[in-house]
Amino acid sequence: MNLLSVIWNVSPYVYRFSDTYAIRWYGVLFALGFVFAYYIAYFICRKEQLPERHINKLAIACVLGGVLGARLGHCLFYEPSYFLSNPVKLLHIWEGGMASHGGALGVIIALLCVSSKEHPFSKNLARALMVIPLAGVFFRWGNLMNSEIYGEPTSLPWGFIFESSPEVMRGLEQAVPRHPTQIYEMICYFSLFVIYMLYCWKRLRNDKPISDTFIIGMFGVWVFGGRFMIEFLKMPQVAFEQGLLLNMGQILSLPFIIWGGIALIKSLQRSK
Repeated sequence: MNLLSVIWNVSPYVYRFSDTYAIRWYGVLFALGFVFAYYIAYFICRKEQLPERHINKLAIACVLGGVLGARLGHCLFYEPSYFLSNPVKLLHIWEGGMASHGGALGVIIALLCVSSKEHPFSKNLARALMVIPLAGVFFRWGNLMNSEIYGEPTSLPWGFIFESSPEVMRGLEQAVPRHPTQIYEMICYFSLFVIYMLYCWKRLRNDKPISDTFIIGMFGVWVFGGRFMIEFLKMPQVAFEQGLLLNMGQILSLPFIIWGGIALIKSLQRSK
């Protein structure tokens, strides 16, 4: 065993009232992700002189669409037979199960519903995508606190030994150093967030408009492209993925990567 490996044995609970009721780090970090994203988006949108009422409408749409989409995405993409035969389990969000691809689709559908000629969809989507990477950092931080969605065994010195993961606790996996893929994704998302903030600061300082196609294109290529690559290091989420050339996360990422690539090419053409 690599002596430099990190032993990760953190409790997933902030406070536990009983075996049934508890405050989990995942829930706290999930909420904080939305809060920080909202206030940063609010600051940028007010700089662009967008009305406060519309900003709040976008925030509500993103929260509802993101949460509902993420839950339905997990149930339908990863375990459809189980949840279709037990539909009441769709409501048991405390048992876990959120898919980021479903959340992305939920946000897109929600923003389509609140868009208009005055506030077009592309602009609404771009303003949301500017801060979603920051929210994604908090979401993956929550996964780290839950000791879930980690990677394959590794001999690298930064491997994490997830001693309190459900699989290790049930004896289904060995407590060996593994790729901390949650941290890999956190780095990917935060780096894009920094790029967005530097880009917006420069554009607003020079009284230039923010390019919607640039924001959308970078998100598709950077976030889902990074997710596609990191998935090669992850443990399978469900049993049927073991026989696939690409896992479900990679298959679902491909349309977003293509969409982002097209938008980024359009952005570069317009800038020229």
